[in-house]
Amino acid sequence: MYCNQCEQTAKGIACTTAGVCGKNGELANIEDVLIYALCGLSLFADEARKRKIVDAELDRFTMKAVFSTLTNVNFDPERFAVLISKSVELREGLKAKLGKIDFAHPAASFTPADTVAGLAEQGAALKFIENLDEDVNIRSLKQTLLYGLKGIAAYADHAAILGQEDPAIAGFMYEAMAALLAEGLTITDCVPVAMKAGQINLRAMELLDAGNTGTYGHPVPTSVPLGHRKNKCILITGHDLRDLDLLLQQTAGKGIDIYTHGEMLPTHGYPELKKHPHFYGHFGTAWQNQHKEFPEFPGPVLFTTNCIQKPREDYKERIFTTGLVGWPGVTHLEGKDFSPVIAKALAMDGWQDDADKGSVLVGFARNAVLGVADKVIEAVKNKQIRHFFLVGGCDGAKPGRDYFTRFVEQVPSDCVVLTLACGKFRFFDKDLGNIGGIPRLLDVGQCNDAYSAIQIATALAGAFNCGVNELPLSMIISWYEQKAAAILLTLLYLGIKDIRLGPSLPAFISPAVLAFLVATFNIKPIAATPEEDLKAILG
Repeated sequence: MYCNQCEQTAKGIACTTAGVCGKNGELANIEDVLIYALCGLSLFADEARKRKIVDAELDRFTMKAVFSTLTNVNFDPERFAVLISKSVELREGLKAKLGKIDFAHPAASFTPADTVAGLAEQGAALKFIENLDEDVNIRSLKQTLLYGLKGIAAYADHAAILGQEDPAIAGFMYEAMAALLAEGLTITDCVPVAMKAGQINLRAMELLDAGNTGTYGHPVPTSVPLGHRKNKCILITGHDLRDLDLLLQQTAGKGIDIYTHGEMLPTHGYPELKKHPHFYGHFGTAWQNQHKEFPEFPGPVLFTTNCIQKPREDYKERIFTTGLVGWPGVTHLEGKDFSPVIAKALAMDGWQDDADKGSVLVGFARNAVLGVADKVIEAVKNKQIRHFFLVGGCDGAKPGRDYFTRFVEQVPSDCVVLTLACGKFRFFDKDLGNIGGIPRLLDVGQCNDAYSAIQIATALAGAFNCGVNELPLSMIISWYEQKAAAILLTLLYLGIKDIRLGPSLPAFISPAVLAFLVATFNIKPIAATPEEDLKAILG
C-alpha cells in the first residue's frame, strides 16, 4: 500500500504497511483498484457528457463510490468488491451506448479479479498513487485534485439524499478523474483544474446547505446538554441529517433518548429536528476518542457517514452502520429501517441516573449571525470587536493538536472565534463570554458549513465595502482528511489568502507546489506556538 491522503500519514510521508486510520494493506490496495476502475469509467462518462448523454443513476453511483474511499468511511473489502464490479458494468454499458470508441489507457479495459485477494494483488501491482505521474510536481497536483474530488463526492452525495443535485458536479468529476490518467501534463494544465475543483465544491456545499435548511429549517442558537438523563438511549455519529431525522421519527414514543456525537452536535440547532422531545443532548467530544468514550455510553451507537478505527471486540455487538459505512464484524443496515438499533437500545440498561455536565451553544450558521449583523458591524466600528478568527477544520488524534485549544484560550477578549467541523471539539466547551451580547465562541456547524462561514465573511466584506482579505479576519485551519482538502481548494478558488494550516502540511504537496501556494496565496503552516501566530496577526 501507499497512502498519504490524510494528515496523520506515517512519518509525515505515507502509510506503506498499515494505515494510521486502521485500514490494512489489502484494503488500501482494493481502494486503489476502485479509484482506478472509476477513472476508466470516467473516460467514457466524460465522452458521453460531450455528446449530451446524462445518466442520473451513473452520477449517483459515481459520487457514492468515490465517497466510499474517504478516510474513515468504509473498511469492508467485500463491499468495495461490489463497487468495483459495478464500475466495470457501467463502463461497459457506456461503451455500448457510445458505439465505436475506445481509449488507449489500460483503465478503459481493466478487468477486475473475482476475489478479494485477487483485487488486493491487482492494487499492489497498480501502484496507483506512485504511478499517477513521473513528475513529482504533477503527481502532487493530481493527488491534490483526487483528494478534493473525494470531498466533493461526500458533499454531493449528502445533498442528493436531500433532493439537491446539479449534473455539472458529476460532469466535472468525470472530466477530472479522466485527467488523472492523462500523461504529459504541466503545472499550467493542472492548476486551473484544481481551482475548478474548488468552484465545484462550493456548489456542492451550496446544494447541501439548501438541502439541510430547506428540509429542516435554518439553525437557530440552541443550548445542548452535555450530561445525560435517566432513560434508554442511542448515540448517533457522522454527518447525515436524513439518518438522524429517520432515527428520531422511528424512536418517537418508545422511551429512548437520542444523543449526538462528533459532527452531529450542530444538528440540535435545526428547528425540524430539535422539535423532537427525545432529541436530548450530546455525548463525548470527537471521533478520535471513541475507544475511550463508547464503552461509557450505555446504549447502541449508529454510524452514518464515518466509521471508527480498529473497533474493539467488546463493543462491536452494539455498533451499527448505515449507508456507505462498514467494518467487518459490525452490523450494517442496508436500508433505513433502524429497528435493530432500537431493539438493542431497549435491551441495554441505558442511563441509570441524571447528570448535569453543563451545555454548549450551537446554531450560529449564516442566518443566525447575519441576523445580528448590525450589532456585529457596530461592535467593530466601536472597536469592541478587534478581530475575528475562524478556527476549525477536521480533527484527528495525532499529537500536537492541542495548539488549537491553546490558540482559542489565548485569543484576546476583544476578539470573536467562529468554529466549524470536528476540529472544534478541542475547545467547543470553553466559556469565552460575550461582547455586547454576542458570544465570543460561535459554532457555525459541520465541516460543510464552511459555506455558511463564506457567506458570513462575504456579507461582512460587503458591509465594510472591502474584500474578504481586507477584513479583520484570520483563518486557522486544522486538516485531517479529504473534505478539508476540498474546502481548502474552495477557499483558494475564492482568492482567500493568509490561511494558517496545521498541525502539519499535506505530505502529498511537493516543495514546488507548496512554493506556488505560498507565492500565490501566502498559505503558511501554523507556528510552533499559538503565541507566535497571535502576535504575527494582531501585532
